Amino acid sequence: MDPLGARSQFVEVQNLPTWDQPQGVQDELNSLESPFPFRQDINSKIVLFNGDVALLNCTAIVNTSNETLTDKNPVSDSIHRYAGPELRDELLKLKGCRTGEAKMTEGFNLAARFIIHTVGPKYKAKYRTAAESSLYSCYRNVMQLSKEHAMASVGLCVVSTVKRAYPLEDATHIALRTVRRFLENHGENIETVVFAVSDVEEPVYRKLMPLYYPCSIKEEKISLPFLPADIGNAEGEPVVPERQIRIAEKPGNLEDDSGDDSLDSDLGLVGSHAFARMEGDVDKQRKLILQGQMSEAAQHKQHQRNYNRWLCRARAEDLSDIAALKALYQTGVDLCGRTVMVVVGRNIPVTIIDMEKALLYFIHVMDHITVKEYVMVYFHTLTAEHNHLDTDFLKKLYDIVDAKFKKNLRAFYFVHPTFRTKVSTWFFTTFSVSGLKEKVHHIENLQQLFTCILPEEIDIPPFVLEYDTRVSIQYFTPLQFFSMLKLTEMFNL
Repeated sequence: MDPLGARSQFVEVQNLPTWDQPQGVQDELNSLESPFPFRQDINSKIVLFNGDVALLNCTAIVNTSNETLTDKNPVSDSIHRYAGPELRDELLKLKGCRTGEAKMTEGFNLAARFIIHTVGPKYKAKYRTAAESSLYSCYRNVMQLSKEHAMASVGLCVVSTVKRAYPLEDATHIALRTVRRFLENHGENIETVVFAVSDVEEPVYRKLMPLYYPCSIKEEKISLPFLPADIGNAEGEPVVPERQIRIAEKPGNLEDDSGDDSLDSDLGLVGSHAFARMEGDVDKQRKLILQGQMSEAAQHKQHQRNYNRWLCRARAEDLSDIAALKALYQTGVDLCGRTVMVVVGRNIPVTIIDMEKALLYFIHVMDHITVKEYVMVYFHTLTAEHNHLDTDFLKKLYDIVDAKFKKNLRAFYFVHPTFRTKVSTWFFTTFSVSGLKEKVHHIENLQQLFTCILPEEIDIPPFVLEYDTRVSIQYFTPLQFFSMLKLTEMFNL
């Protein structure tokens, strides 16, 4: 029995194997550099432990709870059982804890000297960004307390209970990258970080840990394509580009004759807090551009690197469920010989599918199409609220895709638009993206579409033909109506 009164069931951290492994043979270096390179010094601090976090003989362990610190979950129940009744009395004095914050108590009868209590967010897909930021804050604040109190080791539970419905894989990405970034930037005095997981959580952690803690240069290169596109900023914090801002203590205009010194001075006013640094890199890039040190080609290369990560993921992931929707497919060519791609709005159940997988599928299908000129035909026919693509999603898609997507798109035919969609399209192409407005053409009926694309060159869903015949009959001559009936029969065969 040690001085802390630890019983035999407690686990000595020193006896657990760390994540570092013998370095493998270096693979051929490619043009992409991993944002999480192989670091044996960091891996030697990482432990993956399948077991009860309450039994770890660390300097501190982490308890996941609710805002009143009274949550009933397996992790919290076990910690209270081993710590004893004094812990409950101590928690009453803390008067709760806000989501994303962390508070500390003694360990009482635990082997650990301290317990760090934190509150994970409740997850809703609609507020995903807020949930990601809050979960990041949980892990960041836990690690910050560990550093401030000079803790040698800390045992981390999975800070997201079943009650809070946070997707396990998404939560694991945030946990692993936040700890990795903290150890890189501030972890010189932290000797051991233990990820304590259950049987359900362990396979996910083992799958994702090589992405953030590769055990060799070879594994680093193999893991690179599987990294998510969003890996946070330099601290691992989620970043929303459209919400990035710059803060200066004394905002003002540069004098015309200020010169380089004034430029340095002005950019130096950007705050040092994380909130003020959210778009610090943009200032740096703008300064380099003004000084002629960073070309547009360099910025294009950075964008290309990001797109390649998405493309690698698209090629590696199983997207058969998205393909089965038949919402995106290649058909014939238009009158100018350009490839025609069709999007069927009614076949996109936006509210129930994984839209990130839909984005990956779009990239996977379109990458080889967009190397030459092409046109898009979007059938908005009979779409309901649950089929409408959010403008935020469209903006994200437009920002991610390669330059060839935008350059070689010659026309976008919006078939059967409503007044609402016409207004939304105008706002989107006017204020959200550039260079697209003149390519969008609203098509009221199929006869207009057939002036650009011959009927035999495009596969049209039967429900679109039926709808068009029913709605447009009043505008047809007898000959046109007869032709449309024949066309409908042909597609129904």
